[in-house]
Amino acid sequence: MIQDLINQKLLAEQEERTKRQRSGKISPSSFGYCFRKQHWNRKNEPITNPVDVRTLRIFKAASLFHDFVQGLITEHQSEDKVETEDILGFADLITEDSVIDIKSEHSRSFFWRKKSGYDINKEKLPNILQLMTYAKLLNKPKGVLCIISKDDMCIDEYVFFLDKWQDKVEEELKTLRYYWSKNELPPPQPRCYGEKDGKPNECEKYCSFRDKCYELEKATKLILKKAGQV
Repeated sequence: MIQDLINQKLLAEQEERTKRQRSGKISPSSFGYCFRKQHWNRKNEPITNPVDVRTLRIFKAASLFHDFVQGLITEHQSEDKVETEDILGFADLITEDSVIDIKSEHSRSFFWRKKSGYDINKEKLPNILQLMTYAKLLNKPKGVLCIISKDDMCIDEYVFFLDKWQDKVEEELKTLRYYWSKNELPPPQPRCYGEKDGKPNECEKYCSFRDKCYELEKATKLILKKAGQV
């Protein structure tokens, strides 16, 4: 009974979100993901693959942890809007010299990161790009990625410096702005989460436009084949 009530509430919230009109601006929270996905997101394209209810529960749990930590740090400004002519986002916490982004993980993921060979710059690229974009726009020299274990609230903090990441932020923005200015759809390019059985996880598991993109690619290949280009 309680599970059903939770599921119904989360599905209703998701349905409400799909009705909202996006700002039409670049969203740093999508940085590091496929450029086509980001482009469609900015254009407010209807999604074809909404997340399932289990994923909604995961997102809600993360949001609860996020709000709890923000509530503890009352001396800092929280959820500050970061906006320019074509960018809109929200920074979690701001200090005198840094921007802090709060993320939560299952405890297994949290402690798995301790293993040798884990590359935080690669595995958390979307989070870092978002964080450093806010640092750049707010004129802060560094960003801090604060990762919380959901089971026991252990915390790891990773510090990144803007002078090391500014070029990557500018490259992300340059690519997005190029396709937007040309009104041209970027090619599909999964950029995170790796692969399983030869298929990119970003497409298979995490893309809300998966079916739309797959159908478009099939149609494009068919047209090229008929034209003798493939």
